[in-house]
Amino acid sequence: MTAPRPTAESPSAPVFVGVGASRDAPVDEVLALIADCLAEAGHAPAAVAALATVDVKADEPALREAAERFGVELWTYPAAALAAVAVPHPTRAALAAVGTPSVAEAAALLAAGPGAWLVVDKRKSAPPCGPPAATCALALPGPGPGPAPPADAPTGGRKPPPAARRPGAGPARRHPSDQR
Repeated sequence: MTAPRPTAESPSAPVFVGVGASRDAPVDEVLALIADCLAEAGHAPAAVAALATVDVKADEPALREAAERFGVELWTYPAAALAAVAVPHPTRAALAAVGTPSVAEAAALLAAGPGAWLVVDKRKSAPPCGPPAATCALALPGPGPGPAPPADAPTGGRKPPPAARRPGAGPARRHPSDQR
């Protein structure tokens, strides 16, 4: 007998964090936003399974530092893969900046896998002064085969089982410096 899949009410459910950030966003602003979203959803920081973003932000120091502090990988996806994901809050600003109408929501949903759903829609950071420098959304896996890392993410020498791959999700990649 298999254990039931965690639900939104379960603090042990794996949470996939989609993040967007302006160039040189302060790491404290990104971390505070993620913490606020996790608290809103009733999930502990330990529930974070991965941070996900658009591939052009793979080198963004705040995003890399946030992933490191959560002890998870930063998964990146091409803008075209993110643009193919239906989201509740697309913006022209994101489309103009990085080539997709959504980063945070689309990345969270794509990372969480088929049937994923948003437990926290896109939120913007609230710095004490100046415009927001980050966005965040949280997704939980749906009833599908479960989340799978981007195709070229490190797997400890093992390939994910065929059922874990997400057909049609488009290629995803990590920054070249993360390749082994």
